[in-house]
Amino acid sequence: MKKFLAILLTLAMVFTLVACGVSTETETPASSGEATEVAAGGIRLFNGKIEIAEPLNHAAEVYEAATGKHVEVESLGGGVDLQATLKQYYQAGNMPDIFVFEGAPDLANWTGMVVDMSDQDWAKDTDAGFTSEDGLVGFPYTTEAIGLAYNKSILEAAGVDPASITGPESMKAAFEAIDAKKDELGITAVIGYCANATELYWSTGQHLFGQYLDAGLDRDDTTYFDLMMNEGKLDTERFTHFAEMVDLFNHYSDPALLISGNYDMQVSGFAAGKYAFVTQGSWIGSSLTNQYKDQYAAAGNFECGYVPYCFEEGIDTILTNAPSHWAVYKDGNVSEAEAFLNWLAGPDGQQIMVQEAGCVSPFKSCTVVANDPFAAPVSEYAAAGKTSSWHWMGQPSNMAQDGTGAIFQDFAMGNEDVASFVEAMASVIPDFVK
Repeated sequence: MKKFLAILLTLAMVFTLVACGVSTETETPASSGEATEVAAGGIRLFNGKIEIAEPLNHAAEVYEAATGKHVEVESLGGGVDLQATLKQYYQAGNMPDIFVFEGAPDLANWTGMVVDMSDQDWAKDTDAGFTSEDGLVGFPYTTEAIGLAYNKSILEAAGVDPASITGPESMKAAFEAIDAKKDELGITAVIGYCANATELYWSTGQHLFGQYLDAGLDRDDTTYFDLMMNEGKLDTERFTHFAEMVDLFNHYSDPALLISGNYDMQVSGFAAGKYAFVTQGSWIGSSLTNQYKDQYAAAGNFECGYVPYCFEEGIDTILTNAPSHWAVYKDGNVSEAEAFLNWLAGPDGQQIMVQEAGCVSPFKSCTVVANDPFAAPVSEYAAAGKTSSWHWMGQPSNMAQDGTGAIFQDFAMGNEDVASFVEAMASVIPDFVK
């Protein structure tokens, strides 16, 4: 009853963006719990990654052709708070059979309402499922990576070896070298970094802030995450080094993008060869080869790579994890939902998810190789054991949106210097974690 009341009490939440890697479009509009028609015996999947909407729809069509079972894919993107929308659907008795959640804070809304899938075939084929007090409740549809992405052609033309970027001094030297040849290289800026707190708080307050929490650490090391969540504190020395890197980004980013830009501007600019680096994760690979394929082709279909966010000397990892998971609603069409997920984890489903959606498969048996400019570099880091986990999904879900994202924006606007940025961040975190 307490959980039910908590859900009802949060229905007045303002709808805001929470998905990573989203565009300003929605594939299927959300509206006041209005029911989506699903054929008898079929299921409905609530997807929060708009950039894989088209491949997911194709997967649903192939599945229906093979099984006769209909899957209605509802993909929501920019301007929609996914959890608020789900709560609205719950109140209206219109819950999808499969729905997305990001980490424990989101899942806490649905305790006791999701299915334990530990007995499913897919569960034996991955270590990336999400476990809660209800059991193995999260299906991992992809693995993503977060590092400092680069355009290999631009770095080569500028005489910068990405392997030489191992710490703050070498990163600064690389930025200076590229900036000095900016006109010769025909680029707009060294880096495409955007700190717009309305459009990209999730990129700064979650993904970039997550580098402070995890970069360079073993996957099970939660030192800085625990310090933040248990004591409401930052490690001042480490965070100052992180802030100095962000200051570098502020200085060398495209001024037209830095404050007033958005995700589409950032990714399309990188695809078009305007930036040597971009602060986005591996999910943009599918955008380069699909949504922005014309710009990408005009820029030479350049190779992409990653360097770590090495704000301290010796940080040599990128962050990899399942960005979100899909849960099965226990009062929905459970058997058909589970059947579809098992199919999606199998060879036919993975063919579409990897090659068309650009996903890095979390399933051990998958042999499909992605036609994606980031697939190889991510795999190389993973094979070398040079990955850290990400724990930002365990921070309060509104911390980036209502707190830290605005501080990144203030810093980018010049309202903060390194010291005051550190001070402002340290002062706001206790408001959310204690």
